[in-house]
Amino acid sequence: MTDLNEPLARGEKAPEAKPHGNGGARKRASLPEAKLLEFAELLFFAYRDFTRDPDAILKDFGFGRAHHRVLHFVNRHSGLRVADLLDILTITKQSLSRVLKQLIDQGYVVQQAGSSDRRERLLFPTDRGRALAERLAAPQLVRLSEALKSAGPGAEAALRRFLESMVNAEERPKVSSIMAASPVPLADNKGDG
Repeated sequence: MTDLNEPLARGEKAPEAKPHGNGGARKRASLPEAKLLEFAELLFFAYRDFTRDPDAILKDFGFGRAHHRVLHFVNRHSGLRVADLLDILTITKQSLSRVLKQLIDQGYVVQQAGSSDRRERLLFPTDRGRALAERLAAPQLVRLSEALKSAGPGAEAALRRFLESMVNAEERPKVSSIMAASPVPLADNKGDG
């Protein structure tokens, strides 16, 4: 097995990647590798800047990106089951428990037992949680809006197709289902709190 911490010797080829979602077979790239690497690099820079403003806000609260993701989904899908949140975030129960405990203890999220199954744990944003979720989303919404406007006509549909295609094929139906679960717009979210 290759040690990922060891640099490759001059002329040595890196082991072939096995992308998720296609049985491990490597598909032939439709663009030259150099162009794809440029796009990968742009994605890194875009993600860096997309998360920069919320990261600065989170730092003031002693929170990190995991807190942001939990708040985002709890706020957008009020009443979300803990089990579903674990599935969405693909993190360990331990990681989620730590982040959730902090958000609950500090009054950003409340947890309630399910009405039909008391073992279910449902998550709701408090007013304080909604306010923080909106504050974190605000600079990202501006950035997305400006980027779509700058990209020109048809950019919204192209971006949606691109992002959906970046999701592993076997996960796309689940992601579509989550997104279609009629999330409440940020300003109109009226959960318990």
